[in-house]
Amino acid sequence: MEGVIHGFVEAQGVTGAILVLVAGGVLLTVCVEKLISYLTRAALELKISLFALAIVFTGFEFDDTVLALVLSAGDLEGAALGTALGTGLAIIGVTLALAAIIKPFPVDIPPDYVALFALAPLLLLPFVLVGTLTFVHGLALVGAFVLTFGYLIAREYQRDTPVFRNTELGEEIQADGGITVPEALSEISEDQIVGGRSDPGWIWLSLAVFALIGIVFASMLLEAGSEVVVDGFGLEETVFGATVLTVLLTFEDVMLTIEPVRRGVPEIGVGNVIGSVLFSVTGNVGVIMLLSDLEISRSVLTFHLPTVIVVTALAAYFLSEGELKRWHGFLLGGLYVVYWLIAIVVFGGVPISG
Repeated sequence: MEGVIHGFVEAQGVTGAILVLVAGGVLLTVCVEKLISYLTRAALELKISLFALAIVFTGFEFDDTVLALVLSAGDLEGAALGTALGTGLAIIGVTLALAAIIKPFPVDIPPDYVALFALAPLLLLPFVLVGTLTFVHGLALVGAFVLTFGYLIAREYQRDTPVFRNTELGEEIQADGGITVPEALSEISEDQIVGGRSDPGWIWLSLAVFALIGIVFASMLLEAGSEVVVDGFGLEETVFGATVLTVLLTFEDVMLTIEPVRRGVPEIGVGNVIGSVLFSVTGNVGVIMLLSDLEISRSVLTFHLPTVIVVTALAAYFLSEGELKRWHGFLLGGLYVVYWLIAIVVFGGVPISG
């Protein structure tokens, strides 16, 4: 599907690609807004964890998995690994940083969740030290991904508080189980259709699936349009071109983090960040080795992976403090910019996420 979309957009020229970018941005914004509304209603109606739903719906980077498989099949395993590491860095250095800068927000995450988040990149270290990764290593990383996500979801179902206690939504949940309507649940047109039906929670969950499909399709439009625009203006070999491309390719995660924070349900945004990083450094890397062996370059061991480890650990420390502040965002974003500059000047390139 991505190939078909890219071919269509390319045939429209630069002007058509710009229009596709606009359409993709509008569609993505609408679908993200709908996903937030649907997930929040589903969590409250089904009395399950909104954080767990956020991890499942936004943490799995399906498009990155497909891209990793395609690159691996085309003997571009190094590029696939770079994409996985680049995604992990961009989720923290762009999406989480922007969310904190735009609107600082409270965080209520159990210590074991924060520890898993901080230690996840370290799982790659023994594999990278091996030098050449094989099918067996891929199975081990995919297994680590399944165990990690399974643990998080199981723990969420055991918690007494299904949402962050100190968020706007959490404060609206009364001690007797009653719920007033917070700002995050401001009325939408679908309420008139779904509200009176039996088992509305499952209907909201089904609508969330359709919203997620719309987000993936909108991301494909953004990716195809951005590539054509960057190529058309001759920016593909410049720092600016790479920066523009990366911003566009991570726009989906930016929206899935910033919008929930803005609407008072940061558990969706934090679930997206934690889930995406965990998936990128375990399942996504593991998928690469399922098709072919991967020889680790020296720059991964000496620079790219250490950067992921340090930035993730720093973000985990900020999350553990109970509130993500504006200066946290500036620091994380600044480290990401420094990483780019060093990578381009010293190593001649940066892993591009998307």
